[in-house]
Amino acid sequence: MGSRKNRHHLIVFAAILVVLEMWACCEATLRWRLDDDDEGMVKRYEEWIVEYGRVYANQTEKMERFSVFKINAKYIDSFNQVKNRTFTLGINQFADLSNEEFQQRMGCEMPPTNSEVTPFKYENVTVLPPTMDWRQRGAVTPIKNQQQCGCCWAFSAVAAIEGITMIKTRRLIALSEQQVVDCETVSHGCNGGWMHEAFKYVARNRGVTTGANYPYTMRQGPCNQAKAAQAAARITGFQFVPRNNEAAVMQAVANQPVSVAIDAMGRPFQFYKGGLFSMGCTTRTTHAVTAVGYGAMGAQKFWLLKNSWGLQWGEQGYIRMLKDNGRPEGMCGIATQACYPTA
Repeated sequence: MGSRKNRHHLIVFAAILVVLEMWACCEATLRWRLDDDDEGMVKRYEEWIVEYGRVYANQTEKMERFSVFKINAKYIDSFNQVKNRTFTLGINQFADLSNEEFQQRMGCEMPPTNSEVTPFKYENVTVLPPTMDWRQRGAVTPIKNQQQCGCCWAFSAVAAIEGITMIKTRRLIALSEQQVVDCETVSHGCNGGWMHEAFKYVARNRGVTTGANYPYTMRQGPCNQAKAAQAAARITGFQFVPRNNEAAVMQAVANQPVSVAIDAMGRPFQFYKGGLFSMGCTTRTTHAVTAVGYGAMGAQKFWLLKNSWGLQWGEQGYIRMLKDNGRPEGMCGIATQACYPTA
């Protein structure tokens, strides 16, 4: 009886050894293929994994993501080697996503809805400063990160509210995007929305609370009415900037941060690192950011835009985009859906 039991244990032990050997063999084969393919690229990939804290479910997923990373890294290298580019690309947090995956994760279709007519209070403002940077005037909070929730519209609107609140009260307060995502009912939470609807909600609600009081969760949840009632900033409404008119956008941005919609789903935007963004987008609006200034690089003018993809994207979370490109819609459609809160 005892010898039979021992034989059974030996068989089980031998089977485990075979499985472990097969697993080790597969691991070695996968690693050999990586090293044999491109040692330098593997090194870049491993360093990127450490830098961005990426964790994969298994070696198979890691290999699949490496294939995407390699394609993106080669595209970035090739782009940067072309002379006379006005901007550069870099490996960032999106480096293991194909452009199609990036669009699915970060895209936010925003068809124009500004058929309603509003006044434009800056219409007769003709004397404008040649440059503007609302960061230097203390009207811009630190860069935030929407992560995998497609609520760029809420981040754009809240940044504009933070700006006008500081201009009016001299107090810069980080406000709650989560309240807007949860409580504004016309838009679609993490599946897209509109900045002017966010402004309408905040005005109707008689304010928005702080981000500390109603923190961001990266998902849409039920509206916490108690927290939403604890207003830290108030607005009276909003106004649209006249459509397809960059000069009018400049009139508004000269006076306060402005919410704008752009196309941000191309590969150049996905991997933008720095410089004057001047190509690689359409005028089909897919993302919302906040225009917090404008200026010039030599003879070329730019918009200074605050994004909501964290500090690791772009110029510490910002992008300088070509201004006055000769098209009514502006670069990437920036002049098609601009709006701002009133207070």
